[in-house]
Amino acid sequence: MIKRLMAIGLLLVPALAFGSGGGALQDSQIKENDIASMQRGAALFMNYCSGCHSLGLQRYSRMAQDLELTQEQVTQNLMFTDAKFGEPMHAAMTPAEGEKWFGKAPPDLSLVARNKPGGPDWTYTFLKSFYADASRPSGWNNTLLVGASMPHVLWELQGVQHPLRDAAGHVERLELAAPGTQSAAEYDRTVRDITNFLNYVGEPSAGKRRALGVWVILFLVGFSVLAWLLKTEYWRDVH
Repeated sequence: MIKRLMAIGLLLVPALAFGSGGGALQDSQIKENDIASMQRGAALFMNYCSGCHSLGLQRYSRMAQDLELTQEQVTQNLMFTDAKFGEPMHAAMTPAEGEKWFGKAPPDLSLVARNKPGGPDWTYTFLKSFYADASRPSGWNNTLLVGASMPHVLWELQGVQHPLRDAAGHVERLELAAPGTQSAAEYDRTVRDITNFLNYVGEPSAGKRRALGVWVILFLVGFSVLAWLLKTEYWRDVH
């Protein structure tokens, strides 16, 4: 039985290192307490992604509170619909429009950093894995999610990548054929910021939960010491 479980584990390890399309995941190296990164990620998401993708489990007001933004900053720079400040962050595109233009409605991304294998690393890798593909309706494909309906909305920043294939026709790696407005390092930071923001949206209370957890552990340790001292004092006379 133990040998069988070990064999299953060895089979699962490579599976966890790959996304839906079989591409190896890259380390996003996000810092969950980096407010500046999440602020930049929020601006990038709202400018490049919110036209199609909703964050239905997040509210503008909660985002402002957690990312240390004022209501004026959010309403003037991050709200592009007629939504109110306290409402969820819904996309401008309706599901019917999404189905008409892309074949299916773009998914809500509230939990994308939590429900994908590899967590935020999946999002980070996905946004770096687009390449030009004339056979696709959008003109783009993705090595991590082969056949993705989503076009490469960040192509002006990253540039255009072309695939280098092996003898069997499989994509071995991507090569930058036409540079974008950002260098490779700048684009990495752009994608990391978006990933960091979506990771925050997936669990907005994570930072506060971890901070509170430290105090809870300290309380339990202190209480255990006091309980042990009290027990020792009571049992001293018994013995």
